[in-house]
Amino acid sequence: MTEKTRYTDLELEEFRTLVQTKLDKALAEYETLRSLVVNDSDNSDSDTAPTFKALEEGANTYGKEEAVRLARRQADFIAKLRAALVRIDNKTYGICRVTGKLIPKERLRAVPHATLSIDAKR
Repeated sequence: MTEKTRYTDLELEEFRTLVQTKLDKALAEYETLRSLVVNDSDNSDSDTAPTFKALEEGANTYGKEEAVRLARRQADFIAKLRAALVRIDNKTYGICRVTGKLIPKERLRAVPHATLSIDAKR
């Protein structure tokens, strides 16, 4: 029996659905994070006590910095998912870039943007 060198078109379509679902969710989360950074919904001066204002501004700054960090991470994840869709189109999806062997389906279902098998990653 010969070793399988790529996933079938039917298997690739299954992975396309999985990757697209994760991409759609990631894009929605990215937009939420982006809106947290861009929109400053509370610009009122209703609380003018200097101590409270300084604490509030510090918390707001920290929150925005965290949102920026998460948005960058999400953008990286989105890029990896889009690259996975390109590999599906090219029928190279699921092939380890180090060993050239198929990455097990279980790994791809858990990490659909994976380009390395567990052996290669070690």
